[in-house]
Amino acid sequence: MTTTDALRPSEAFLESFRRHGAGIAVVTLRKKDGSPTGFIATSLASLSANPPVATFNMAQTASSWSSLSVETPILIHLLSTDNVDLARKMAGESDQRFEGDHWHEGPDGLPLLTGVHAWMTATVVAITEVEFSAMVAARITGGALGEHSTPLVYSERDYRAVAPL
Repeated sequence: MTTTDALRPSEAFLESFRRHGAGIAVVTLRKKDGSPTGFIATSLASLSANPPVATFNMAQTASSWSSLSVETPILIHLLSTDNVDLARKMAGESDQRFEGDHWHEGPDGLPLLTGVHAWMTATVVAITEVEFSAMVAARITGGALGEHSTPLVYSERDYRAVAPL
């Protein structure tokens, strides 16, 4: 394929985004029954520094979707290359994501993943549904930094490290 070969819209979308490296974040929260839930969010972005607001996207078919609403408290975890196994676990089957000792109860009783690059407490302030997905905005209310390490990204269907040029 050359740069002049035209692709169908869905093929252009999928192939382009496979080449686009995205940082790995994990959003955790509690289900209505109190059990932990969470998901990988490669769409995490800063929306505003003042006030501090981050955004992420998710499918309305995701296992955590029914637990998310405006005013829901969440934790946003940023992963490093030290967290590849954690990323794989959190991208796996939803009923197995919180089996093990890789998390504990954190602020406000939310599931806090251990050994992450950084984490932030947040409250969902807006949800915009689009087709079968949604854009979620969350106001950052606090957080902490872990050990400094190389950020983890996802590109070409695999986890990769960020390297200086």
